[in-house]
Amino acid sequence: MSSRRAFLSLLPLTAAAAAAVPAATPAHATGRRNAAFVASTWQPGSLTLAASGKAAPLVVSSADHPGVLRVTGDLRDDIERVTGTAPAVHHHDGLPATSAREIVIIGTIGRSPLVDQLIAGGRLDVSGIEGRWETSLQQIVDDPAPGVDRALVIAGSDQRGTIYGVYETSRQLGVSPWYWWNDVPARRRERAYILPGRHTQGTPAVKYRGFFINDENPALGTWAPRHFGPGHAPGHAGGFTSAFYARVFEVMLRLKANYLWPAVWGRAFAEDDPANHATAKEYGIVMGTSHEGPMMRGIEEWNRHAGGGTDPYGGNGEWSYRRNREAIERYWADGIRRMKEEDFEGVVTLGMRGNGDVSLPDGDGIELMETILAAQRAILEDAGHLDVPQVQTLYKEVQRYWDQGLRPPDDVTVIFCDDNWGNLRKLPDQNLPERSGGYGLYYHFDYVGVGRNYKWVDTVNLAATWEQLHLAHQYGVDRLWVVNCGDMKAEELPLQFFLDYAWDPGHWSLDRLGEWERAYAETNFGPRHAAEIAEVLHTYGVLQSRRKPELLNRRITVDPDTGEVRYDDAATPYSLENHRELERVTAEWEHLDDRAERIAHTLPAEQRDAYYQLVQYQVEATANLYALRAAQFTGLLYARQGRAATNALADAAEARFADDRAMSDYYNTTLADGKWSGFQTQPKIGYGDVERYGPDAGWQQPQTPDHQVLPDAIHPAPRRIDVPERAELGVAVDGSTAWWPDATEPLVLPEFSPYQTAPEQYIEIFNRGQRPFSCTVTPSEKWLKVSHSGGPVGDQLRVTVTVDWAKAPRGRTRASITVRGPNGATARVLAPVHRPEVNRHELKGFIEAGGYVAVEADHHTRAVGAGGVRWHRLPDAGRTGAAMTPFPVTAARFAPGAGPCLEYDLTLFSTGRLRLWVYASPRNNVLPTDGLTYAVSFDDQPPQSVNITAATGADDTTMNKQWARNTSDNINLTATDHTLTTAGRHTLKLWMVDPTMVVQKLVADTGGLRPSYLGPPESLRLR
Repeated sequence: MSSRRAFLSLLPLTAAAAAAVPAATPAHATGRRNAAFVASTWQPGSLTLAASGKAAPLVVSSADHPGVLRVTGDLRDDIERVTGTAPAVHHHDGLPATSAREIVIIGTIGRSPLVDQLIAGGRLDVSGIEGRWETSLQQIVDDPAPGVDRALVIAGSDQRGTIYGVYETSRQLGVSPWYWWNDVPARRRERAYILPGRHTQGTPAVKYRGFFINDENPALGTWAPRHFGPGHAPGHAGGFTSAFYARVFEVMLRLKANYLWPAVWGRAFAEDDPANHATAKEYGIVMGTSHEGPMMRGIEEWNRHAGGGTDPYGGNGEWSYRRNREAIERYWADGIRRMKEEDFEGVVTLGMRGNGDVSLPDGDGIELMETILAAQRAILEDAGHLDVPQVQTLYKEVQRYWDQGLRPPDDVTVIFCDDNWGNLRKLPDQNLPERSGGYGLYYHFDYVGVGRNYKWVDTVNLAATWEQLHLAHQYGVDRLWVVNCGDMKAEELPLQFFLDYAWDPGHWSLDRLGEWERAYAETNFGPRHAAEIAEVLHTYGVLQSRRKPELLNRRITVDPDTGEVRYDDAATPYSLENHRELERVTAEWEHLDDRAERIAHTLPAEQRDAYYQLVQYQVEATANLYALRAAQFTGLLYARQGRAATNALADAAEARFADDRAMSDYYNTTLADGKWSGFQTQPKIGYGDVERYGPDAGWQQPQTPDHQVLPDAIHPAPRRIDVPERAELGVAVDGSTAWWPDATEPLVLPEFSPYQTAPEQYIEIFNRGQRPFSCTVTPSEKWLKVSHSGGPVGDQLRVTVTVDWAKAPRGRTRASITVRGPNGATARVLAPVHRPEVNRHELKGFIEAGGYVAVEADHHTRAVGAGGVRWHRLPDAGRTGAAMTPFPVTAARFAPGAGPCLEYDLTLFSTGRLRLWVYASPRNNVLPTDGLTYAVSFDDQPPQSVNITAATGADDTTMNKQWARNTSDNINLTATDHTLTTAGRHTLKLWMVDPTMVVQKLVADTGGLRPSYLGPPESLRLR
């Protein structure tokens, strides 16, 4: 946006602020089972699917599953979308006599007489397909019927196997799974051919794969009833209908998902439209209910009919097993009866939580939960439904039962959960016997709760997510995976990755993430721009995962004496004064937005709506939000200093807010001819305003006490000041919150070093009045250089300061710079300078400068393995670069100092005490140990062991402030103290203790480290 770029000129950005952003993960393409079988050019043995205005007829048996009959119509529509020609659809139970020389046969093994005849006649080999779960085959068969030369046979081992085989054909033709949800046009081709060969997409690694539509108000909850009509339950117009869910079920199947937890915010799947369960059955979807909805009944079914001391089952209306047991059990029995009568496929949730996604009001004793589970199993047995799949989800406080020894019946799948922020909480103890029900995973891309809601746009780092999904799969969690994807729309990329990985974890290894990103971009936008779009999306995920956008007005600090975690919901987490941090991250977002906008201008008009939804909106709106926050918080700082530029930044913040509103209005009214009316209504800027909407403002979205969302607003509000009609000098410096004339002592710049990588130090000369003035800037030494020796000052002038190192004296020196302004005003700035006595060629490793050494974890000097375990690089999985984690992740724990080690050669000029900060991903202790642990040492000193769980005090069950700090800041930050008696070369060693440790960065503070969110830039490395 040109107006935002005009604003950025108000901020004192420099070229150094536009730091480079990590590139997409390189991928090395290899042969794959899921090879392409659709082509635009004929090859010997090919089948012509469509050409010259004709298309091969589609033949399906009327005896096949309803989902197969339905998907055949989708294939017809997809072929027409791509080629402009719709094939005829024939329903035959026997191989047809037809004038067409080439046909497409679609059917399920054991259900379709068409397919079974080909198998019986030896014409179709289904070995490796038949009897498997959800497995597909695409194969050309010669002479399948009299008068037919060849047929493409799309066969499945079961109903969904056939459906997936059809939709894979559609995808390869050029129809995106998101064609409807994101208005992605089909890639047109005049001719489409099926290549010879036997093609399969294999059998899924995870049996049940799906998602949870949740936290759907206001966005989806506003849009869906407008688009599809109100819910059918009296008094509940906001319910979602079967027309809505039909669109959800279709995209699920196109993504090879099979399992759904339906929306629950004031919604009841079975009541909002009586056809909802029947529609799921028609599509072949497995239905479930969330962790708070046992026995195939969402909690809203209870809430709608119970209360005021009564309920429909003769009870007192309480959702309490102790106080309303008989009514609750009858309510559950009704859910199972309905499931059996309506004959839909489902997974039954066992257990019980409190009403409203909270813990049970009856207490958390194991005996109570054992009684509940036994009662539910008895209900299932009485209904003859004990053989249906069942799960117990260990969400939040429910995990305590498992930790204390409760074990559900062996055939029940135990669902382990993340902490709502993408960090697993528990994995199966490898010493336990195998469970016939196995283990599952409940994960989050969206969340409402402690810390702060995040539900606006995708904030997922694929490499970090891969690491956690890989960890789960390696520990045998493979029966059921479900992810909370909020509104679903806006989480397309991570949701598709989650489902692709669940299907075939072995295929999507870490080094193929770049390939996956490019394939995703190509599916939606074609090959021409796929690489550059993938690069934008990759960079977006890296930048966005640093911090949820909803948290950009919360600074979290820890009291150094008491350890108390403190929130400030009127402050930026990024530093305004150190390392130009807020400037640099704002510039990174602006650079990404420039790239996204350039691509948009090169795309054909028909792709731009899809591009706006899948790429451009989230990039541009987030860049705009960072620009808003930069103007807002810089302006609040300026107001405290009385700067004349204050009011212009208040104007700029409000202009950025207007830009945000304009983008939302475009999304809601113009995009895709108004199709998405009401969707872009999610607040993300006004969190934390207690005065506006009450004590929950720290975590909850802006809303009224009855949960009606409030319009977004800027919090804290921009501030304006009265600027006097005079000229008045003010001075501020890099690295300090002090400013002149407020400060009584001279201002001090950060220490200069010939080895510094931090941005150049600067002095800001600002006007505290309306009238311009002239200034002079005079260094005390000739080797101290300034970018401006003086000049006019309207609002402000930034002067960068550098050192001519060829002329500066060796050792430590303190020079000064004198700033003179109107009316004889004079400010003095000190410039500490350190030019070490040693020559550059004598230095090795990472070099101390400015009182610290900072190292990205993957830039180790040596990685030393032990016992078959090695450190493995996770590209771009950290906030500022790659991360390192041990492989295999199932390795045993090592004693401190005995395991694999990362070694970093450093050169230090300081001696004595230093503090080492280790930046680790905010992982929880998933293994049966006393806490997630690593060890560190210098040189030959004994390793110091650090239990991150104990050191941070984080509790992922109670979700205390220490835990919320780690997840909100997306880092576990721990420190150890060390003493080094000599300057020169040293080796820092980081030792693996636990195999689930993920380390991102190490910073040795020798006395000059200044606070910042991301930590200082990496130190200079000399080899």
